[in-house]
Amino acid sequence: MIKATGSQTQIWNNGIKSVFLLAMFPVFVALIVYAGLIVQLGLAGMPVMEALEAGFYALPPTIPYVVMGVGVWFVIAFFLNVQLINLAMGARSVSRKQEPELYNLLENLCIAKGMPMPRLSIIETDAMNAFASGLTKRQYMVAVTRGLMRKLNKDELEGVLAHELAHIKHGDVRLMVIASVFVGIFTLIMEFLFRNGDILVRALGSTSSSKKSSNDKGGGLAAILVLILIAFTILIVTRVLSVMTQLALSRTREYMADLEAVRMTKNPDAMVSALLKISGRSDVQGVPNEVRGMFFDNARSFAGDLFSTHPTIDKRVKSLMTYAGARAPSAAPAMPARANAGPWA
Repeated sequence: MIKATGSQTQIWNNGIKSVFLLAMFPVFVALIVYAGLIVQLGLAGMPVMEALEAGFYALPPTIPYVVMGVGVWFVIAFFLNVQLINLAMGARSVSRKQEPELYNLLENLCIAKGMPMPRLSIIETDAMNAFASGLTKRQYMVAVTRGLMRKLNKDELEGVLAHELAHIKHGDVRLMVIASVFVGIFTLIMEFLFRNGDILVRALGSTSSSKKSSNDKGGGLAAILVLILIAFTILIVTRVLSVMTQLALSRTREYMADLEAVRMTKNPDAMVSALLKISGRSDVQGVPNEVRGMFFDNARSFAGDLFSTHPTIDKRVKSLMTYAGARAPSAAPAMPARANAGPWA
């Protein structure tokens, strides 16, 4: 039996976390602007402590221009991101006639929840995975891999489809695109600085030769170097924190989608069984790291949960047991032997 209250409470808690994490991105943008301001003030000959203070007070007047610049970048990157996702995944749209069982499963879920029917697509790979994409009703798409269709039974596959529909219902795709756009801003700035470091070198040379008198005021080359070091530290920390925030946001949304899927299907055990079957078999080759976070499962990480786009399968199963009333699995579920798509047919 599904614990509706516990499930809803967990969804609310995760929603609050998501709002907080997303609110951090404007803070990161402000830190980047501040880093640029203190370098500019340092190049103008201002001592370190004065530049740090003046940069803080100079930040508010720059906000309207920053908002305009970020807005332009956001509009461009927002729509390019959608194209990137659709191209990178290699998904092929299918009709009811081509995949009747899968199509009917998805359609029945949509009818039950009063949702518009998204496009259905297949990724031709033996890996077991799925994803949802789209920013508007016309763009919504749910895609599953051929391996998922072959190795999950009807109830398990229905749970995965419900999970992806939950992402659409919650606006997760749109939210993660927004987060990735913000992270893209930080990445672009860092790449520009590291690839064009000679600009700062020329600026330092020009400043040291034309403003030698600034040494008497506590400024000079040493002060500029200190301010540049501080600015680079701010940029690096901001970049790392922005990525960590994006990943934490992604992990939170996965828990919410799992719980919403169980509310749709009323079958927490099938979702647990699907997760266990998918565990260790979800890696779709050839997909860029930038869009792997869209998948139902993404096991890749080099530093544990902190830098993972998804919670571990064990944690997702534990969440379903705690908040959705799923029973503890006695053993890993067996894979069906049938090789054709749609083992329930």
